[in-house]
Amino acid sequence: MASLPPSSPRPWDYNPSSWSQRLRIAAIAMIAVVIALYLGFYQWRLIPTVWDPIFGDGTKNVLDSEVSHQITGWIRLPDAILGVFAYVSDIVFALAGSERRWQDRPWLVILFGIDVIPLGIVSIILVVLQGIAVKFWCFLCLITALVSLILIVLAYDEVISSCIYLIEIKKRGSWKTLWLAFWGYPSLVALEAGEATLQKRKRKK
Repeated sequence: MASLPPSSPRPWDYNPSSWSQRLRIAAIAMIAVVIALYLGFYQWRLIPTVWDPIFGDGTKNVLDSEVSHQITGWIRLPDAILGVFAYVSDIVFALAGSERRWQDRPWLVILFGIDVIPLGIVSIILVVLQGIAVKFWCFLCLITALVSLILIVLAYDEVISSCIYLIEIKKRGSWKTLWLAFWGYPSLVALEAGEATLQKRKRKK
């Protein structure tokens, strides 16, 4: 029997805030940044066409559709460029903080979760609805939707650990203590809650 790493918060047998975990998220998000920027260049007419090995002119038809133009009118930016900002923010949040940020910076982890999970789900839904509404499919848009799904899978564990940590604080202290811990202020209660959140069980070799 071998002990789990000392920084493995419940319910995982690894540290979801580790650099290996977060660098993987940043690298995958960078793929989406490049794709979204490429699509945005076409929408800005900086390049004459877009590559689509599956649906032919489907990507061009989606990017030039009335739906896409409506979104551009609402946000004053091509929707692909909005995606660039979203994925860049994923990278920034993934790289911020230490390997104990699930405990030291819960606000950062929760904000990261909001950026990746709900917005990622919305992105996936919009890509699917766009294909249904426009009657064309965009290969690279589907790739970015897949990236969003992968990011959700990779990010949710850290959010869960931070939530468990905050629940442990609430069990031991007041709402004020919880609020201060959320913003990373240290206290005896926060220290006890952090220890309680760390994984205590053993795992087999």
